[in-house]
Order: sequence, then structure tokens, then C-alpha cells
Amino acid sequence: MQQDKMTWGEALKVYTRPKVLGMFFFGISAGLPLLLVFSTLTAWLRDYGVSRTTIGFTAWIGITFSIKFIWAPIIDSLRLPFLTRLMGKRRSWILLSQLGIAFGLLAMSQLNPQLALPAVFGFGILVAFCSASQDVVIDAYRIEAVDTEYQGAMAAMYVFGYRVALLIAGAGALFIAEYASWSIAYMSMAALMSVGIITTLLVSEPDHQKARAQGQEFQHEWVDRVLGSGKHGRVSEWFVRAVACPFIDFFQRNGRFALVLLLFIGIYRVSDIAMGVMANPFYLDLGFSKDDIAQIGKLFGFFCTMIGAFLGGAMVVRFGILRPLILGAAMVAATNLLFAHLATIGPDKTWLAIVISADNISAGISNSVFIAFLSSLVNQSYTATQYALFSSLMTLPGKFISGFSGIVVDAQGYESFFILVAILGLPAVLLAFYIWWRERDKEMLQGKKVAG
Repeated sequence: MQQDKMTWGEALKVYTRPKVLGMFFFGISAGLPLLLVFSTLTAWLRDYGVSRTTIGFTAWIGITFSIKFIWAPIIDSLRLPFLTRLMGKRRSWILLSQLGIAFGLLAMSQLNPQLALPAVFGFGILVAFCSASQDVVIDAYRIEAVDTEYQGAMAAMYVFGYRVALLIAGAGALFIAEYASWSIAYMSMAALMSVGIITTLLVSEPDHQKARAQGQEFQHEWVDRVLGSGKHGRVSEWFVRAVACPFIDFFQRNGRFALVLLLFIGIYRVSDIAMGVMANPFYLDLGFSKDDIAQIGKLFGFFCTMIGAFLGGAMVVRFGILRPLILGAAMVAATNLLFAHLATIGPDKTWLAIVISADNISAGISNSVFIAFLSSLVNQSYTATQYALFSSLMTLPGKFISGFSGIVVDAQGYESFFILVAILGLPAVLLAFYIWWRERDKEMLQGKKVAG
């Protein structure tokens, strides 16, 4: 690995690479649909007098993003007629997903929720499904397009574009709806999907030949093991190749250590996610105004997140993945102690800015580094399936635990809650140390074998 000999200037130059820059525009394409089927959609429905009970059901649209690993094997293995031959395996699926999102948003723009609420929900589900599919393919493209040491930078640019898109689809759409109409707002968002479509047409398809050859050999072996030699049914053979083999491959490559990796993936962001749901209530209960939260928490926090993401990407280029991974886990856990301190001193804007900057920079670093780590675990023969599984697993424990956050706050108060959340981050720090130590010992052993 080259990381220790590389200067910071050389590490930061990675952001000028065309494929890295392209991830910014893919991030816009991926982030744009999200709020349009969540908070922006709920604002639209409420503006048209839809009941809060009905609006609550829109949360179910979000389930689509949590179960995307179910159809990821299809994206990994199915060739699209004409498009795959013309554009390649990844670009063809990205383009199809983007066209589906644009069509769904355009269709929603022509509907009146008071007269056609089921249709609004239906096209919202279509947008969410196509958006989740786009996420799966863009993740696969990102992993296959560049080497592992550039994955942090690719992730940072993707997060940058994603966050910009959230601003556009949130504040931007609301502004258009206020001064024009909801119809024009959604039509504008559909038109902005052209950013992603143009990017898809301009970027090059990753080389799949080596991965395809290795994958086919592995699949032939396991089809014979599971189904026996001779002729097999099409469905059963496809299931073994596309669904079973990605999981078999991961456990075969990592052995029992695969369970440690899956545990680590599940707990790495627990501390971050568990406190997130209580952040805004905490600010309000402490006495900060909505304007304070918007200016310091959201706008200032946005720039701090971007600084952290770009720092994380550069760290991966310069130092490799594992040392920044430890740093990210430690910083995310430690920043919760700053929230605990803020809970004791009250609505001090200076301290709020300090806490927000520390929290968002830490989150930016940890997210870009962790995405690079997950990308390094993937076999490019099954990129979409394996990464979709990892990305789903990394949020589930945190989301489950966060459901109890209000109970803890009501019973113990905010200070105790944030201290507890900081403690929840310690297992991730310890496991990150263990993974680094294990990898270092493996490299030292390999070095001795080569020297001997």
C-alpha cells in the first residue's frame, strides 16, 4: 500500500479524477427522489388538506429502501434487452432506474391529491422502488469503477452530491411550491433527473470480464454441489447462482471471521443513528429557536459534514482504510459527550456551534471511511447483492435501538441519554481495533513468508 508515503496534497488531488467527480452528479441523482416521497410529499399532502392519519401511511413507502437487497440479485445478474448490449451491465440499469424516477415524478406532478390520492401513493412507490434500485446499481458502479484506495473519495463526492440534492428536493421544492405550484415543483424535480441521466451517458462502464470469469467458475462449482451434476431447472439454477452464491462467497472468503465482520457492520453506526432521532427535540427542549436550529444545526452542519467527508476520503487515500475507521468510530462516540455537556449548560449558541461542528465532521469522516470499508469487503462478481446486504445491515440495529431513545430521555434526561449513547459506540471502536490488529498481523506474516 502507498498510503504513508503520499502527501496531503497528493491525497486531495484524488478529487480531481473524472470518475470521482462523476460521483457528485450521481449523488444528486440518488438524493433527489428521497425527500420527494418523504417529507416534501407529506408537506404537499397536508397543503391539500389530506388528514394526518393518511399522511402517516406515507412512511410505508420508505420500506422500499430497507428491503432493496431482495431484488439486488436480479440487478446483479439480469441483462436488459438492448440496453445492456449498448451501455453495459451497470449503466443500463442506472439509466432504466433514472428514467423510472423521472417518469414517476412527472406523473405525480399531474395529480391532485384530493382527487387521486391512491395514484399519488402508487407513483410514489414507483419512484421509491426505482430510487432504491438506482442506489443499488450506483453503489455497484462506484465499487467497480476505481481501486479500493479511492473508495473513500468516491464516497465523499457521492455524499456531497446527495446532500446538495436533499437541499434542492427539500427547501428548493418547497420554495417553488410556495411561489408557483406543487405541480411545477415536481415537474422541476423530474427535469433535474437529467443531471443523472447525462452523467450515466458520459461515464464509462467498468470492466467486468475478470470478475465475470471468476464468478462463473465459482457458480458452476456450487450449482453442481447444491443441485447435483446434470440438467437443472432454470429457476433453481438462477437462485443458486444469483442469490446463494453471493452469501456463500462472502463466508468462504472470510470463514468464521465473516460473523465478526457482520457484527461490526451492524454496530458501527449504532451510536450515530441512536442519537439522531433525539437531536431536534433536544435542541428545542434546551431552548434553542427554530431559526437557531436551521442556521447552526442544518446549514452550518451541512458544510461541516462535507468537510468531514472530504477529510475521510483523503485519509483513506493517504493512510488506508483501517486506521481512519478506528478514528471515525472513536470520534462519533466521543462527540455524544459534547452533547451531554451542552445539556448541562443550556442554550449557548457558541457551544451549539462547537457541538454541531464536531458531530458533523465526525459523521462525515466515519461515513466516507465506512463506505470505503464496506466496498473493500465486496467481491466484484456479486457487487450489487453483497453491498445491498451490507448497507441494509449497517442501519437496522441503530434504527431498532433508536426506537427506545424517547423512553430513556423521559426516564433519565438528555445528559444520561447522550452518555449512554457514547458508551454504545465503544464496541465499534474495540472491534475496529481488533480488525486493524488482525489485518496488521496477517500482513506481517505474509511479509515473513515472502522474506523467507
